[in-house]
Amino acid sequence: MAQQATPVRRARLGRTLGPGRTAVSGVVLLLPDGDEVSGRRPSPLLAAASVRALGRRLAHAGRHEGLAAHVVHYRYRGWNGAEAHLARDADWAAEEAVRRYGDVPVCLAGIGMGGRAALRAGGHDAVNSVLAIAPWLPDEDMAAPPEPVKQLAGRQVLIVHGTNDERSDPELSFRLASRAKKANRAVCRFEVHSDGHGLRHYREEVAALAEDFVMGALFGLPFSRPVEDALAAPPPLGLRMPLAVGFGKSLRR
Repeated sequence: MAQQATPVRRARLGRTLGPGRTAVSGVVLLLPDGDEVSGRRPSPLLAAASVRALGRRLAHAGRHEGLAAHVVHYRYRGWNGAEAHLARDADWAAEEAVRRYGDVPVCLAGIGMGGRAALRAGGHDAVNSVLAIAPWLPDEDMAAPPEPVKQLAGRQVLIVHGTNDERSDPELSFRLASRAKKANRAVCRFEVHSDGHGLRHYREEVAALAEDFVMGALFGLPFSRPVEDALAAPPPLGLRMPLAVGFGKSLRR
């Protein structure tokens, strides 16, 4: 009896979040959290849960601008060392967005390990912006090269991190942002004081900050004053910008 071939795993884009549009002017690709090492296939529902609410909010905010928002479904749950599976899937997703929608700007928005994937895949030609929320980054090892940042040149980059994150060390994202800022002035980082990895205590503020950044980066809408100040400030000020309680409630564009 002939042995059946093992199916080839492929990444895919989820359905467009929010109301569908015929004319797309920008795309946000939502990259869920993952594991450091795992060869298992992610559960579509569980993996997407961490980014779906953010994606729906962004889709609603950008409905008049022509925003398409998709969750990226990975081939594997893990990053898996040099294979960097999640970053490769993010790069594929940016290419797929170009195939579907043509020459439109793409924002990679990731949480946790998805934040690392967004930063790593930010060099794709279609990507004009990167949003990394509580990005998981590897410990710095003198024997290994540091996490790359050159691919972020020419992109607008926002990192958001809770100061009490026990899963993804916030100091590592600060150090990466500091290195990226040397090659790219359009990098900023907000700190959410006393919040953990899930940023649950300030979820509304983080979502409002993400919306402000994505709408500005993709469609040229004015950034809020705190984001403008963070982008303009020299390090370390613009990389340790505190996220104010109530951010988003009184913003006026």
